[in-house]
Amino acid sequence: MTDTVPPSHGFAPERLAAVDAFVKARYLDTGLLPHAQLLIARDGEIVHFSHQGPARDGGAPVDEGSLFRIASMTKPITSIAFMMLVEAGLVAVDTPVHHVLSEFEGVGIYHSGGGGVPFATRPTNAPMRMLDLLRHTAGLTYGFQNRSNIDAAYRALKIERWHGDLDLDGFVAALARLPLEFSPGEGWNYSVATDVLGAVVERVSGQRLDEFFATRIFAPLGMHDTFFQVPADKIDRLTDCHALDADGQRVIYDRGAASAWSRPPRLLSGGGGLVSSALDYHRFCRMCENGGTLDGVRIVGRKTLELMTMNHLPGGQDLAGLSRSLFSETQNAGTGFGLGFSVTQDVAKTMMPGSRGEYYWGGMFSTAFFIDPVERLHMVFMTQFTPSSLYPIRRELKTMIYAALN
Repeated sequence: MTDTVPPSHGFAPERLAAVDAFVKARYLDTGLLPHAQLLIARDGEIVHFSHQGPARDGGAPVDEGSLFRIASMTKPITSIAFMMLVEAGLVAVDTPVHHVLSEFEGVGIYHSGGGGVPFATRPTNAPMRMLDLLRHTAGLTYGFQNRSNIDAAYRALKIERWHGDLDLDGFVAALARLPLEFSPGEGWNYSVATDVLGAVVERVSGQRLDEFFATRIFAPLGMHDTFFQVPADKIDRLTDCHALDADGQRVIYDRGAASAWSRPPRLLSGGGGLVSSALDYHRFCRMCENGGTLDGVRIVGRKTLELMTMNHLPGGQDLAGLSRSLFSETQNAGTGFGLGFSVTQDVAKTMMPGSRGEYYWGGMFSTAFFIDPVERLHMVFMTQFTPSSLYPIRRELKTMIYAALN
């Protein structure tokens, strides 16, 4: 099903229809992706909302009520939550992390010349600040990167398991016993930093992260289909999630009817734990696009959003120059990083159409969004397939959406 755009919104309807035809031919008919949902909005109005493919294997198609695991699209929400506390004067962007999470006091950098000691360390050149958590310059990592002794330690300690033995406090304690990969501010590495930021939100606010999200963000914005645990009366709307097996075949990763997301997680992941719908995330994007307000409710201030969507990488660098990560949810060239979002700095270097100041992110199950404040448009794309880096669909969607603008 597709709802096409009125001409007044500045799109060519036939070109938007071509996006859906492309996705169907390239990804759905070939079996590369299980389903696809595309929402495009301009000036706050939905101008295109299409649904293709079965929500569950052999079942009914995805529709506007379908629920998706949004993974790292949780990160901007956690970052907004933190900035709400900054606005309340309870913490600052440059606050050292150990001032709130005392477990991180004295954490050092891994020293490879440790004489056989696994985790010999040296002091950091600067303290880890909240800024470093927001922009992924903290020196933390992800275990699944499989690139260093530190991420191997993450895997050995199983500290990233949402249904494991650790709650958020236990996660912080375990993480703080491990060294950093580099001194905070001296590199960019995609990491568990936003999960740590979720712990900061809990400690500063005095609320559990799920309660803060529900009462301070989701309820005010009317995001009634966004949560860490899918309620029993909504589990029938959760789509199947797929992955690639060792033989290169698409297989079920998490079945909607018996999903891990139907159970309460022990570890509330501010970095990747949420389930949401395209319509709910559209409301979050509208709030950001409107400078922090939606339908008369203000979540954060306009100038706060402006601060969040500036490039905060040291020296104005882009990710191509600063990244030490093997994995990201964005192209690196011409892309900076703000306080919870990647930010387009140089459109030419990205080699894709777009606007300077556009901000965006994606998730490990191939979901994605972008917000373009210049063209006053945003996109939410939903599917459920990992790894997200396997296909260039985000680039293709973005290119075709901009090509549809008159």
